[in-house]
Amino acid sequence: MAKGGKGPKGKKITLNVAKNCIKITFDGRKRLDLSKMGITNFPKCILRLTDVDELDLSRNLIRKIPESISKFQNLRWLDLHSNYLDKLPESIGQMTTLLYLNVSNNRLTTNGLPVELNQLKNIRTVNLGLNHLDSVPTTLGALKELHEVGLHDNLLTSIPKSISKLPKLKKLNTKRNPFPKAEESDTFIDTIKRLDNLYLVEEKDLCSNCLRKCQQARDKLNKIKTMATMAPRKAIFSNLVSPNSMAKDSQEDWR
Repeated sequence: MAKGGKGPKGKKITLNVAKNCIKITFDGRKRLDLSKMGITNFPKCILRLTDVDELDLSRNLIRKIPESISKFQNLRWLDLHSNYLDKLPESIGQMTTLLYLNVSNNRLTTNGLPVELNQLKNIRTVNLGLNHLDSVPTTLGALKELHEVGLHDNLLTSIPKSISKLPKLKKLNTKRNPFPKAEESDTFIDTIKRLDNLYLVEEKDLCSNCLRKCQQARDKLNKIKTMATMAPRKAIFSNLVSPNSMAKDSQEDWR
């Protein structure tokens, strides 16, 4: 983008061009794919195609999303990553059918995220990575259906406890943030992983057979723990090289 000027003139998107960019996904959804087209301004003509289920405006040069985007009342999937956005419109809170929102790799600050985000009660995935956030928006704590959150590559120094209380959260990426302690994000992510395998019920809610099985499993676990504290026996096959007892899971950065 040239300094002091209006910048390069982006590709003009007409209604016919937009219609030709509508694709049908494998699950039968209508996706309007306008990614990687050099668009500098939000194409107003697409407001006549508000019956689409998915909208992809990623990898363009867009600086502002208008309030009129809320006219996409059936939208389930919105991808705006890799643009020049420094804020999101307040009307995004009216898009209550959204399940997926990707605004990573923009210029968003914490102040540029409207409180109306807390109205997206059905949202499952939010990616805010690669931005300029210096704190996690408190609005995320109100989104009880969240499964995945991307906060990587920002300016965060802490993660609020309200995030850990999200009942359905399974994936959280907070890598490459300037946390005071390097292990803070790792410890927090580990608590999220444990949620996948932890189920709590009261004894009164179990039938007698289920209760007996749980007690037997607990007794077996206690026995294993007791055996683990005992001194290990000498290996019978001393010439054999013993493999690692546990392979470390490979972990890729979630985007």
